[in-house]
Amino acid sequence: MGETRPSPARPSIVPLIWYDKPRAAIAWLEQAFGFEPRMIVAGDGEEVIHSELGFGSGALYVVGPASVGTGGATPAELGGRATHHICINLTEGIDALCERARAAGAQIEREPADQPYGDRVFTCQDPEQHSWSFSQPVAALTPQQMAQATGRAIETP
Repeated sequence: MGETRPSPARPSIVPLIWYDKPRAAIAWLEQAFGFEPRMIVAGDGEEVIHSELGFGSGALYVVGPASVGTGGATPAELGGRATHHICINLTEGIDALCERARAAGAQIEREPADQPYGDRVFTCQDPEQHSWSFSQPVAALTPQQMAQATGRAIETP
């Protein structure tokens, strides 16, 4: 019998996103954002029963199509409304990632811009209208500095 190795630590929280064209979505997420497919469990035809894509220390599950009796839906099936927004924290390269996503066909909703709370952020939609944002710290601010910069109370329970 072969040697067994412990599996790498898995993220505590992993979003699952329904796509009508999951295989195309997996390829697009790899091209546009740099996700790394780790596993795909095939269903009938183009169906994906389960998949795991890695990004840094995080992960994403992509499944579908949403119409396969599971109760899942895509924004297109909801008239363009989203039931989620995926936020990804970067350590570097946010402007280059925005250009990479744009080149792959992402609809950039908010261009990269420095925010008063210390992050640089851009937001976009993928080809099936799922909403994404990417942030990168550009300044380390205390809660008091954030409150002053934003004009909002910052609670730190």
